[in-house]
Amino acid sequence: MSQYFRVHPENPQKRLIKQAAEIVRSGGVVALPTESCYVLACRLDDKAASDRIRQIRQIGDKHHMTLMCRDLNAIGSYAKVDNSQFRLLKAALPGSFTFILEATKEVPRRLSHPARKTIGIRVSANVILQALLEEVGEPLLSTTLILPGEEDPLTDPEIINEKLKGQVSLVLDGGACSFIPTTVIDMTSRDPVLVRQGGGDASVFGL
Repeated sequence: MSQYFRVHPENPQKRLIKQAAEIVRSGGVVALPTESCYVLACRLDDKAASDRIRQIRQIGDKHHMTLMCRDLNAIGSYAKVDNSQFRLLKAALPGSFTFILEATKEVPRRLSHPARKTIGIRVSANVILQALLEEVGEPLLSTTLILPGEEDPLTDPEIINEKLKGQVSLVLDGGACSFIPTTVIDMTSRDPVLVRQGGGDASVFGL
């Protein structure tokens, strides 16, 4: 059974965030807003929940899922970041970016890219997501909420609730958000490589 919480986008109700965190800890899959699109998210080390996300999206094991981190300090536990990369990340985050970085051993092997051993990392500026990450106390595994056969992500929480009722544990309604996905930048080589132009300004990286 799915639950539906209306959360204030600028001052999230602590009671609802605590309940949402408990749902995540209990193995739930949550639909929640970011500054770009709504995403599906779960605990990093919850295989059953991540498998459910893949089933909803109908994506295979090779699809790159993304770690939602609260801040730059959290990134260092899951991705290898040198000093020059850290400075670039600091200039751009939080924001509408996904960075592809080399995964550390803290990332379960099944979650990193099978050939390249990389992981996607995000630090979102969305207040609701930041509050949830703080309450959960660890990064969340996520993917953009695009349903099978669709090209555009779902951005209206009421429609998300209608379409995914019974498939997700919770929809966090923080209001409608953008259709524009994140800007994806590959930082696994010496120079950053623009993979996809989205909501983030890639000129910060000279791209």
